[in-house]
Amino acid sequence: MKEAIVLYPAATSHQMISMVELAKLILQHHPNISITILVAIMPFDTSTISTYISSISQTSLPISFLSLPQPSEDPPGPAAAATLGKAAFDYIRLYTPKVLDALKTISLTSTVLAFIISTFGITYDTPIPTYLYFTSGASSFASILYLPTIHNQTTKSFKDLPNNTPLHFPGLPPIKPSHLPEPLLDRGHPAYQEFFSLGTLLPNLKGMILNTFEMLEPQAIKAITEGACVPKGSTPPLYCIGPRIVDAKQRGASDDALSKCLLWLDKQPSQSVVFLCFGRKGAFSAPQLKEIAFGLERSKQRFMWVVRNPPPNSDTERDLEELLPEGFLKRTKERGLVLKSWAPQAAILSHQAVGGFVTHCGWNSVLEAVTYGVPMLPWPLYAEQRLNSVVLAEEIKLTPMPFLTEDGKGGVVSSEEVERKVRELMGLEGKGFRESSSMMKIMAMAAWTNGGSSFTALSKLVASWKQEQS
Repeated sequence: MKEAIVLYPAATSHQMISMVELAKLILQHHPNISITILVAIMPFDTSTISTYISSISQTSLPISFLSLPQPSEDPPGPAAAATLGKAAFDYIRLYTPKVLDALKTISLTSTVLAFIISTFGITYDTPIPTYLYFTSGASSFASILYLPTIHNQTTKSFKDLPNNTPLHFPGLPPIKPSHLPEPLLDRGHPAYQEFFSLGTLLPNLKGMILNTFEMLEPQAIKAITEGACVPKGSTPPLYCIGPRIVDAKQRGASDDALSKCLLWLDKQPSQSVVFLCFGRKGAFSAPQLKEIAFGLERSKQRFMWVVRNPPPNSDTERDLEELLPEGFLKRTKERGLVLKSWAPQAAILSHQAVGGFVTHCGWNSVLEAVTYGVPMLPWPLYAEQRLNSVVLAEEIKLTPMPFLTEDGKGGVVSSEEVERKVRELMGLEGKGFRESSSMMKIMAMAAWTNGGSSFTALSKLVASWKQEQS
């Protein structure tokens, strides 16, 4: 029978894209392996995922998608899933018997070498070797692995600790409570238990796969592999196979959007443009948008800025003229380009005119900046981004300290602060970060040369699959 791998992403478009990228990486180096991706869709995300799957299916990639029947129970609403509510996790669990049925069906015609999942709190009773694919960095993963240990060091939720209380996670610099992802701050949050329960999943795993590379996060990777993050248990083998990024076309960039951005960048001097982009959910309040605008204007730097509608009605379309200070677009038109809602980020970062990146520090954005050697200025907003930004600044020394209000959230960063930090990043003060970013770009490329750390990790991963069958 043919050899196959089965991938099962969590029910979000982000996880689906990450799993497809993993599939393409495996096929690039081992083209004879058949890959099936199981599809479990949250009803509110059906259109996004279906469109993406359709685009991949139209390529020549030997990746097949198997849609799982939806559970008969009522699904959670978008709000429950967006906030990682209990209803969202419970709904994902309802797919478990359907996942096991799919694995049995695939096993009738294929030798399934591995089953790769991206969810924490769910175990699958299957003889197929199971691996966890964690799409964020090793530092974030180390903090989650260590959560049960640090949980027992206090009876309080992290949110109830003074914010200057240092939290010590193996492989990370001291972390303030406010730097942790919101679900980890409150022991009563439904997602807290899901992250906490990762420890119960570890004994069932044959390995853990991370989208990072050794020279980017050496301390966190060392802490995980040496067992420091799970001091009272065993740690499965770790395979760091990054950086793996998605290009603009794969993210759905239209030719018009690409052309507009690239034509404008083609007219700018080398490394002269600071690019501001904060992810699909990165929306600022109306007052903060105006402060950013005034800061950019006074900085006198060339810029490209992606602006999203402010919450709470961020899906309601509003004109840029309405969102930004009066006359701003006219006054800055010779040195700035403001884009509404979205931009082909990877294509922009790869352009020689871009010399700085103000980013929310989502892990994909971090890896794109690292891959293209663009120095970052962190402005974390949600999820693990505050943790990423602190690690980048204090452990890896790759960025300046992030934009953060006093409590790590809320409040408004002043235009003066925006002006100062942008000037420093793009000026003489940023020289060291430009040099560090250029060096990390070289290290990222070296990771995928023959004998490089990520190349070797993927080879060992595939070898472990073969060994299980022998």
